[in-house]
Amino acid sequence: MTLTLRGCGTAIITPLTPDGEVDDEALRRHVAWQLEQGVDFLVPCGSTGEAQTLRPREQRRVVETVVEEVDGQAPVVGGVSGNFTARTVEEAREMALWGVDAVMVVTPYYNKPTQEGMERHFLAVADPCPRPILMYTVPGRTAVHIAPETVLRLARHPNILGIKDATGDLHWAMSVLRARPEGFSVLSGEDGIALPHLACGGDGLISVTANVAPGAVARLVERGLAGDFTAAREIQLRLLPLMDTLFGETNPIPAKAALHLMGRIHNELRLPLVPASPHTVERLRDLLAQEITREQNARNGMT
Repeated sequence: MTLTLRGCGTAIITPLTPDGEVDDEALRRHVAWQLEQGVDFLVPCGSTGEAQTLRPREQRRVVETVVEEVDGQAPVVGGVSGNFTARTVEEAREMALWGVDAVMVVTPYYNKPTQEGMERHFLAVADPCPRPILMYTVPGRTAVHIAPETVLRLARHPNILGIKDATGDLHWAMSVLRARPEGFSVLSGEDGIALPHLACGGDGLISVTANVAPGAVARLVERGLAGDFTAAREIQLRLLPLMDTLFGETNPIPAKAALHLMGRIHNELRLPLVPASPHTVERLRDLLAQEITREQNARNGMT
């Protein structure tokens, strides 16, 4: 395993057409924009990409489109989720054949396995997979919480490269960071605490907000990794109202509303997700106008 994930990754949305099909052209434009703005890697088919409501052929279409558009410029990490280990093993192996550099595998949801069950699940997926595995813990969606001790045992596996940490718990993160083996990446999955996570020794961020403000989020992570916490703090605090609003309704509802306001995608989701409320849309409209003004001023050398 030679891949190391570090920096700013975007958990990319899946654009849809008005009749509910995957919008290939919008997806290509979105990926190209992310790369132009300095994002370090891309993560399609996660929860932000509405993977749970994509058919298998659509997941393949999304991943292969992203891989083709990226064309080796950055790593692509394809998301796999499931609570039946044998099927997850199959899906991870299939994902690896679609050209990704790594496969992100979430903790099994709903059936609430024990620590031993989660450990055996990840080992079963990692052993045969031809690409490295990035574990993903997000207790708010899965209803299970993998312990730092379990993570550290799994971190010794040669085909497990790291973990996306969406616990929102800095003590949990530090418990992993203080004892992780060399080369094991710990990436925040919580935009709102990206800077403190980096300050604790984290390796980067897999971001929802980067869908909407990729340049600013990429700079936040780059400055934080460089130890320039003054500059990183300014960006984190500036973006915080936008981050809060993007998580004010279930992700990716606000992100898609924001990108629609920016003229980048249709505001289409798949049930059971529905479009953002008028209040959220108006809040996003105001915040995006402020962010655009700041970005223009920054380019013109104004404070």
